[in-house]
Amino acid sequence: MPSVRVRENEYFDAALRRFKRACEKAGVLTELRRREFYEKPTQERKRKKAAAVKRHLKRLSRENMRGAGGGAPSSAPPAGSSRPY
Repeated sequence: MPSVRVRENEYFDAALRRFKRACEKAGVLTELRRREFYEKPTQERKRKKAAAVKRHLKRLSRENMRGAGGGAPSSAPPAGSSRPY
């Protein structure tokens, strides 16, 4: 559980904001929501597999965007272009 020490002459709102940020970084609420109901092992495997596929596709998409953005010019002319220049 994250803890926050209230500094001298610090407003309560600022300390509460720091505590909320610490909880968010630690993932307390997401863990709470995950444990709220029982999840069958097959459902857990299915959820984790879907998350892995999503991460993989996201990584591939980022690599494709990086490669298409500033890479070397391709040897094939752009589609729909009949002029040599």
